[in-house]
Amino acid sequence: MPAAWRMVATSHGGPDVIAREEFDPGAPGEGEVLIAQDAVGLNFIDTYYRTGLYPAPLPTPLGSEAAGYIAAVGPSVTDFAVGDKVGCASGLGSYATHRIVAADRVVRIPDAVSTEDAAAMMLKGMTACYLAEDMIALSAGQVALVHAAAGGVGSILVPWLRDKGVIVIAHCGSPEKAANVDADHSLSGSFDGLAARVRDLTGGKGVDVVYDGVGKDSWTASLASLKRRGLLISYGNASGAVPPISLLDLSRGGSLYVSRPTLFDYVATAQELARTADRLFDRMQRGVVKAMIGQRYALADAAEAHRALEARQTTGATILTI
Repeated sequence: MPAAWRMVATSHGGPDVIAREEFDPGAPGEGEVLIAQDAVGLNFIDTYYRTGLYPAPLPTPLGSEAAGYIAAVGPSVTDFAVGDKVGCASGLGSYATHRIVAADRVVRIPDAVSTEDAAAMMLKGMTACYLAEDMIALSAGQVALVHAAAGGVGSILVPWLRDKGVIVIAHCGSPEKAANVDADHSLSGSFDGLAARVRDLTGGKGVDVVYDGVGKDSWTASLASLKRRGLLISYGNASGAVPPISLLDLSRGGSLYVSRPTLFDYVATAQELARTADRLFDRMQRGVVKAMIGQRYALADAAEAHRALEARQTTGATILTI
């Protein structure tokens, strides 16, 4: 096997702490597989581990999402064989040429889906899946506000919701990004005044649900955009952690609901993971959602990719190629 290497955070800090490290992945153990990786997905959560917002031992192997081919299988693995095209979107350590993972955390990639598209879509696409399908039973005609609608999750969530007949109000940070979002209403600009614009579009009622991956900067606007008994799903912290929540604010806003979910709790079992991946790949193959790869960086240039992501200079998905 060629020499294996990975990108790790040597300390907590900015992108400059990311360094290349040679390592020996070893042989897969009981219930494990070794994946020779083709492409790695870049996600905002990777920056949380790099900065220490999400704690992990140092040096920290970065990344959660990648796709490639099975290079070896461990004892008792029967669902996969050498050469199978697979992906994984859990744990840490995907910024690597090779990776050993538990077989029950691996999903088989259909022939019609490339490893690059899978790496670009799995974590973000499965996140969009549970947000759209499992958190709230939205039906045709209901209204959703999606922040960062041109971003990794947003660019998948918007067409997914529209395929369900949901009316989508998309919001982006710039007119250029908003112009690339095919929503019922595509807004851009500051969060100041956003709630008033949303209420104008909804006849004063507000939206049934807000999908908020931005965090601190969008928090007030998100709450103010909800209808009575509306749901705010805060699934990310791109602008920083949200402020402390006052339950009285939820009461005054109209008996509002707030949830802070994570993907893992919706794919905790092998069966849940397979079902979520199947729903994603189904929509990819039907053309409902597409891998909008806006940027490609070499894996060795992971620090440069982090800088672009944090500066909001990316559109759609970003992958690191090996």
